[in-house]
Amino acid sequence: MNDHVKDFRWVGSQENFVDKVNIQHIEHIIVGRYGGNSNAGQYKNEDGCLVWFNDREDWEFVIVLDAHNTAESAERVVALFENEKSHIRHLLSMPTTQKTFKMLEEKVLCMFQSKEFLSTCRNVKGETACLIVVRKEKYIWWFSVGDCVLYLFHPELSALGQYQINQRQFYEWIGQVNTFEQEVPCYSVGIKELRQGENRLFLTTDGLIECPNEPYSNPTTIDNAFFHSKDEENIKSMLKNIQENNVRDSTTIISWKVNILKEATLPSNH
Repeated sequence: MNDHVKDFRWVGSQENFVDKVNIQHIEHIIVGRYGGNSNAGQYKNEDGCLVWFNDREDWEFVIVLDAHNTAESAERVVALFENEKSHIRHLLSMPTTQKTFKMLEEKVLCMFQSKEFLSTCRNVKGETACLIVVRKEKYIWWFSVGDCVLYLFHPELSALGQYQINQRQFYEWIGQVNTFEQEVPCYSVGIKELRQGENRLFLTTDGLIECPNEPYSNPTTIDNAFFHSKDEENIKSMLKNIQENNVRDSTTIISWKVNILKEATLPSNH
């Protein structure tokens, strides 16, 4: 493939953004980070993220991570995917989206269950939630361990009250305590068709939704906010709002828009 893959990665141990709102544009994708309030007791950031997409913008591959105890587990997951980047890129560039998603699931399971990675995890301090989201053409695929959240905002879905795509799962992690060390690994995976028109994908760690006074516990608040300001300003406003509500936990947001020209599935009597 001749197209160039854009690459962004970060873990909170590199820069913690405590008391500091940071907004980063990676072309059409916005990454928002806030490390939490020092006066609420925060002094470190154990989130992480990874963003890849190609020049043609026909796919995006993103990961958000929410570790605890230390950021070591998030660091190891980011390194694991960086090491497999060329193989994953090959899967993302396959002509058949269905085959891409099927083989991605197999690949991710193989990576997380490899003897080498399991051994690495036993030697880290702490563990991480991990949400992987891939958009290819008019579909999204996700693989989730733990309690990070993927929202999809589109007027047709909002009218029916659907915002959240994955279910938050508690007591699932990768790291010192490891879901993939069990006899049967536990994780969630799914595929969803995007609707015709503008779709907004929005991934977040739980600092945003578990903030004191819960300004964003209801996803309609997030959805409505995008009608009133530009994307970058809106995400900055959200992070400043949780700062003002004295949030301790760090928050990492990844968001971007996808415009779908093809018609989406509708009921037969539509």
